[in-house]
Amino acid sequence: MIVVNHILKEKGHDVWNIGPEAMVLDAVKLMAEKKVGALLVVDAGHPVGLISETDYTRKVIVDQRSSKDTQVKEIMSSNIIYAEPNQNIEECMALMTEKRIRHLPVWDGKELHGIISIGDLVKAIINDQRFTIEQLEKYIAG
Repeated sequence: MIVVNHILKEKGHDVWNIGPEAMVLDAVKLMAEKKVGALLVVDAGHPVGLISETDYTRKVIVDQRSSKDTQVKEIMSSNIIYAEPNQNIEECMALMTEKRIRHLPVWDGKELHGIISIGDLVKAIINDQRFTIEQLEKYIAG
């Protein structure tokens, strides 16, 4: 069984963040620079939201707002849904599907461990299946 910690060991524990008062343009630039699809929004050291490429698309581009004049707090998702470090990836996939989200911060109740994406989960599942297939082929081949 693969758990979130396994993904973070391979991916890393970096969490990029931005403040709620920052302009959306700065958030988009940071996402592009770090090659990530979401940033944790942190105020006074505490997570208060998540801003993603989807938030940008739906709440700035579609609504024809200016990313230079819109603050992160105006478009961020403030109801943060977390995964736990020892949660299995199937549970995370179900949660992300049910909540229609693509990013899950990993939180143990005291410390933020990282952020996983739907792409990270799919990659882990594919790698696990590939390993299983290889093991079965070796077993069958003798």
